[in-house]
Amino acid sequence: MMMRRVISRAAISFKPSRFHRSQSSLSRTLADEEPVLPQMPPFDYTPPPYTGPTAEEILSKRHKFLSPAVFHFFNKPLNLVDGKMQYLFDENGRRYLDAFGGIATVGCGHCHPDVVDAIVNQTKRLQHSTILYLNPAIAEFAEALASKFPGDLKVVFFTNSGTEANELALMMARLYTGCHDVISIRNGYHGNAAGTMGVTSQSNYKFNVVQTGVHHAQNPDQYRGVFGSDGLKYARDVSDIITYGTSGRVAAFIAEAIQGVGGIMELAPGYLPAVYDAVRNAGGLCIADEVQSGLARTGSHFWGFEAHGVVPDIVTMAKAIGNGVPLGAVVTTPGIAKVLTQRNYFNTFGGNPMCTAAGLAVLKVIEKENLQSNALVVGSYLKERLASMMGKYELIGDVRGRGLMLGVEFVTDRGMKTPAKAETVCVMEKMKEMGVLIGKGGFFGNVLRITPPLCFTKPDADFLADALDYTLSNM
Repeated sequence: MMMRRVISRAAISFKPSRFHRSQSSLSRTLADEEPVLPQMPPFDYTPPPYTGPTAEEILSKRHKFLSPAVFHFFNKPLNLVDGKMQYLFDENGRRYLDAFGGIATVGCGHCHPDVVDAIVNQTKRLQHSTILYLNPAIAEFAEALASKFPGDLKVVFFTNSGTEANELALMMARLYTGCHDVISIRNGYHGNAAGTMGVTSQSNYKFNVVQTGVHHAQNPDQYRGVFGSDGLKYARDVSDIITYGTSGRVAAFIAEAIQGVGGIMELAPGYLPAVYDAVRNAGGLCIADEVQSGLARTGSHFWGFEAHGVVPDIVTMAKAIGNGVPLGAVVTTPGIAKVLTQRNYFNTFGGNPMCTAAGLAVLKVIEKENLQSNALVVGSYLKERLASMMGKYELIGDVRGRGLMLGVEFVTDRGMKTPAKAETVCVMEKMKEMGVLIGKGGFFGNVLRITPPLCFTKPDADFLADALDYTLSNM
């Protein structure tokens, strides 16, 4: 359903803050030419009528029966009941462009028919543990996944989530090296279990799990970092940690190629090669967390680490790998993989037939529909459109990212880079009213995270950019 109701300017106007009232005359002159209310691209799908409980009823049950730690976006959370490719539908049948679900759950699109058929057909035949019995689904998917990696990264361990994958990767590194010390980057995010929370340093999630042997290195932040885009200078902090903070040996270094929760922050050029050398010289392994940046999302490469010219010792992934089903994976070399034979490691449902059937279908869809190329073309186009707004709105401090993993950082002062946290929330709310669902992140919670399904189109990109332009013009 397309949005037919005309939204008045008053309905989506903002109460101006002191910052907005003091915008430069140049910005106001540019903003005087306000864009027209954008219309969502046509889409040939109408969801079946919804007859379940209302959003208010569901919210009441959540408050009563779910943990208070469970949170939701928006002042009035959406009751989403249907999905098709890059679109979602609420209880009233209203359509929304999902510009965030690609990292949250979906890679090739909501309810992609090929993935749905694979899940349903496998579930009709068998859904079981793969610990004690053989099944073709897990072996076929492992072979297909291993073929996507360079070098000797050919052994796969399946898990149920990214958290489990990173926990397993850290354990393998410690067992293989016989060392306990691990280095991670500040502002990174690696999961919700004790070990992964220990190597996570993200203020928004208030992770204060202290673990011995975990060291947080300076973030190679090209926007706010003290060394700008000089990756080699940031890398010296890792060398200093090894020299002065450990016995001279480490078990592992873990990092995302692009920090997702951390605000779509690409690591500074030259950083990873220098760090990998330092860590390996100290006897450690290099772990690439590809939970958010992997599986063709960056467009230029299938895996985020490839853009840095490095080959990790261990790679972790999840979320999009199964298009939303609980599936994660750890890929490593045969030599490192053997270390688990010294322990009784198993995962009851990691790599179960239903999830691995979904995973194999996802890889086939990415290839068949050329989604990596689409991520590059559409993502580059959208990034250009977003960057062009920087001359019009001083609220935009930075536009960054790669492919369909983009971030827009809002600041109230470009020189001081003062985080515009309240404005970010306002923009999210108003974008939702216009039919665009978008995420946020960053150390200060002031970065719009744009991570749509890989089937995102140029008309979708135009609608998103136009909606943001219209929203900012009304601030």
